[in-house]
Amino acid sequence: MSLEDRLAAAEAAIGKLRAEVARLNDIEAIRVLQRTYAYCMDKGLYDEVCDLFAEDGELRFMGGVWHSRESVRRLYCGRLRKLFTGGINGPGYGMMVEHWPSQDVIHVAPDGLTAKGRWRCTLMGAIHDSKPDKPAHLPRQWWEHGIYENDYVKRDGVWMIRTLGYNLFTQADYETGWASAPALPSPFFTKTYPEDPGGPDMIEAAPFPSWPETDVVPFHYVHPVTGKRIVPESR
Repeated sequence: MSLEDRLAAAEAAIGKLRAEVARLNDIEAIRVLQRTYAYCMDKGLYDEVCDLFAEDGELRFMGGVWHSRESVRRLYCGRLRKLFTGGINGPGYGMMVEHWPSQDVIHVAPDGLTAKGRWRCTLMGAIHDSKPDKPAHLPRQWWEHGIYENDYVKRDGVWMIRTLGYNLFTQADYETGWASAPALPSPFFTKTYPEDPGGPDMIEAAPFPSWPETDVVPFHYVHPVTGKRIVPESR
């Protein structure tokens, strides 16, 4: 092999390594992004949560669709802040809402500008007995479980949430557990904005019925060995 051929091969190998390092860096940045979302949700830092979304970011939750960062802000900084933290941007006394994102599978597009991610979310919630202003419609302590299928976008070198798709499967009282958890209402939201000040821009049928149904949230990727779509048999 000539010197020129060896140099070309070395340059090609270096190019592949650079691309792989860039991909791994993007995956790690997306992990930090999603985990920061969870940490901020834990402590009612809803301003910071909204800042994680792209300006045209979208939220899909419980049959509601919010079409922009400002729409998303209506939910987090309007409805949820009032409910969980008494209107302040920070944790409220006696309120626990701990999120655990896990089992992430992230795929970055070849151009390095968009990505998709699948996560499991487990939530542990509680209202302490000493809290004087307990929200009447929340349980005393509960578990929650769902699956995220999210889209991410990189703009000006920074990864943001493009679509947060949280498929909530169940909320169960700690005392009674999963086995007796009632099905969640679908759709949960009945009015859109502005009739509901914190409501979604659009209401659609929630794509997945809650526990005790056990539907599979579609995978954004194919089976890593067979290369086929992962599709369960119909019941």
